[in-house]
Amino acid sequence: MKKFLKLTLFLLTAFVMTSTLSSCGYNGMVNRDEAVKSQWAQVENVYQRRSDLIPNLVNTVKGEANFEKSTLVAVQEARSQATKVTIDPSKLSQDDINRFQKAQDGLGGTLSRLLMVTENYPNLKSNEAFMALQSQLEGTENRITVERQKFNAVTQDYNSYIRGFPNNIIANMFGFHEKGYFAATAGAEKAPTVNF
Repeated sequence: MKKFLKLTLFLLTAFVMTSTLSSCGYNGMVNRDEAVKSQWAQVENVYQRRSDLIPNLVNTVKGEANFEKSTLVAVQEARSQATKVTIDPSKLSQDDINRFQKAQDGLGGTLSRLLMVTENYPNLKSNEAFMALQSQLEGTENRITVERQKFNAVTQDYNSYIRGFPNNIIANMFGFHEKGYFAATAGAEKAPTVNF
């Protein structure tokens, strides 16, 4: 009878400890997963802000009679492609983030080209609406950088949490998987060449 009581007590203690640990681990994973999803929504929000500014910028630039139409068309097409890429925030694999980033990089490249070409148009450079839009766009690019950094931080916290022991066991049981990170664009380590 003593053996049975000891065994029952041991099993009950093991069950309570396992339940407590798994509940805390599971809830921590859910909280961190939600933090990643929330931060991803904020990243999308600032990219959407940039996308929303582009039609106003393009329309302002169109007012310059001699402006190169091919640049405007390229910006509009890149914006269209970038807004088509949507990512399920519950998955956020590295491939998904890379695909999203590639579309956004395409848009960023055409925007840079648009802003560089405008340097040849003094009337446009003195246009207050254009200057205000250019300033808003610059501020938005800074916001994008900040939100991407925050996303990487909450993703790192989540990934570390689900990979640590014993959380890795619970994560596997409940289907929690690593999330992808934003990384620098290929070639970003090289400083751009500026010619005056």
